Amino acid sequence: MTNATPASGGHNRLGAESSPYLRQHADNPVHWWPWSDEAFAEAERRGVPVLLSIGYSTCHWCHVMAHESFENEATAGLMNERFVNIKVDREERPDVDGIYMAATQAMTGQGGWPMTVFLDHQRRPFHAGTYYPPHEGLGLPSFRRVMTAVSDAWQNRRADLEANAQALTEHIQAMSEPRSAGGQEWPAELLQAPLDLLPQVFDPVHGGFGGAPKFPAPTTLDFLLKSGDEQGQQMALHTLRQMGRGGIYDQLGGGFHRYSVDAQWLVPHFEKMLYDNAQLTRTLLAAYQVSGDPAFAEAARETLRYLEREMRHPSGSFYSAQDADTEGVEGLTFTWTPAELQAVLGAEDAEWLARFYGVTEGGNFEDPHRRDAGRRTVLSRVGELTPEQRSRLPELRARLLTAREERPQPHRDDKVLTSWNGLVLAALADASRILGEPHWLELARQNAAWVRETMRQPDGTLWHTWLDGHAPSVEGLLEDHALYGLGLVALYQASGELEYLTWARELWTVVQRDFWDDAAGLFRSSGGKAEALLTRQSSAFDSAIISDNAAAALLALWIDRYYGDPQAQALAHRTVSSHLADMVQAPHGMGGLWQAAAMLRAPHTELAIIGSAEERAPLEAAAARFLLPYVALAPAPTPAGLPVLEHREGGGTAYLCVNRACQLPTQDAEALAAQLAAL
Repeated sequence: MTNATPASGGHNRLGAESSPYLRQHADNPVHWWPWSDEAFAEAERRGVPVLLSIGYSTCHWCHVMAHESFENEATAGLMNERFVNIKVDREERPDVDGIYMAATQAMTGQGGWPMTVFLDHQRRPFHAGTYYPPHEGLGLPSFRRVMTAVSDAWQNRRADLEANAQALTEHIQAMSEPRSAGGQEWPAELLQAPLDLLPQVFDPVHGGFGGAPKFPAPTTLDFLLKSGDEQGQQMALHTLRQMGRGGIYDQLGGGFHRYSVDAQWLVPHFEKMLYDNAQLTRTLLAAYQVSGDPAFAEAARETLRYLEREMRHPSGSFYSAQDADTEGVEGLTFTWTPAELQAVLGAEDAEWLARFYGVTEGGNFEDPHRRDAGRRTVLSRVGELTPEQRSRLPELRARLLTAREERPQPHRDDKVLTSWNGLVLAALADASRILGEPHWLELARQNAAWVRETMRQPDGTLWHTWLDGHAPSVEGLLEDHALYGLGLVALYQASGELEYLTWARELWTVVQRDFWDDAAGLFRSSGGKAEALLTRQSSAFDSAIISDNAAAALLALWIDRYYGDPQAQALAHRTVSSHLADMVQAPHGMGGLWQAAAMLRAPHTELAIIGSAEERAPLEAAAARFLLPYVALAPAPTPAGLPVLEHREGGGTAYLCVNRACQLPTQDAEALAAQLAAL
């Protein structure tokens, strides 16, 4: 049964959008709309439901479904006839994605992208799924069969669908509420709970948690490294070493792929995400401080070099992601055959390097969608090198990388997200401070200058997304303000320039004003000037990045440590308390909130280092040898601007205080190191 009211203005409306993902679909025969009030008004005018499709530009299965269905004239015709079709970039609109992902998971027990959700005119979901094939198979109905069934039900049983939509909406709203009471007392042994539970899901052979597919989980690794618990730290160090040997790490160009499809970190899903590499850089730097192993420092450098080389806009901002596919073949840019090694290096060098990286004729990877691509090898360190070979390795890697750069390259998503740039800002700042390499500090300063100029609005709030040639768009969410605020704290700690900490405090004011829900005792992911949706979600589980609530709680705690803000500390405490039940039940997914809990339990420790940059340098270098995750490091040229700096002398003097009890001031780097070691 077709609509009584015909479609009007039937055309694709994505060509002028700023999202690269939406623009990838601008030539589809589907009459796509961007997410907008006008699209829902059109659906109501025509009396048809909305088909909402959510994905992102580097998503492999999003490309597959687009090719199979959205580029197919017959399938597009059915979509245009029976629905108003809306396309959303999950990275541009994480608030929209979060709501309908919750609905999809509630209806199907699983989620992922591409996501396909059917909505009524009030934006309420009533049916959902993820990838649908063009023909019956893989245990899934065909996409056209699903659409026909949904459309028929809309025409003949609409009242039932809308009742289901209302019930599901109420369920999603209830899911956004905390399971714990915000004011409960914490048990004395609270921080031992994750240290007891995480070994139960730890892989002692390959590292990481659980089996295949295996994700890096940087927030959990961060918590373990910062815990001071020897077993926990060794779990994190072993995981990072195994990742560094595996194919999930780009052995030539640096940086990490999204995840490993196996439990051994061997064969990756080849997309590279800005957030993974930013977060893992900080994790590697913490591992270097804990272990002293220079391999961790070098992996951090290589990852930042990759970001600078391939993911940095000339403005100083950083792009979002690189695709898993090259010319429709997954991993084609990154994988090798023995013949390709020989063509670049010659037979003798190729032979021993192939043994080291595991390159064989049989390979270890084949694109399941393109058998014609042949079997190839993902580089991983499976062999050993002689001292002579080890000395030659950098040169040969550089030659292979140069040859690889001449190949077709994966698509890059060029949009810039404020939240993810906050993660990079923190990584650059930490690298400069811990490694003593000023180049990274200069990149961090340039990023902050760009965000202040381009993404900061006159009222102090931030925009969420930007693409070169377009004005910034989408009102900033909690993730933008909290994560960029944390980046600014790290930049202050690395530079001693108080303007960055002042700006972080300004962003905390926005976070508290626009995103705190006092009745629930937690932070909401959207608020302020952001669009009002079905519900204001609240994120506590660390998915790809540290959760909104963890980031906001940590920012609150830094503001309290530096400025003495008991209200900020109280909100952080309530946030953790509101999620204690989930934290204990799933510690491997709540590393961010466990860090906030640890910071709340940690002594109030301050390290002020006052003097010119040259006078501070040896003292700051001494401090950088230690992992001091919850210490308010306060470098400054003069004793002014912060409570911790007041009434103290400069000239290159360090002041270490714990719970308002201070050690003797010192101008000697080794004396400071001894004080810090005693902590």
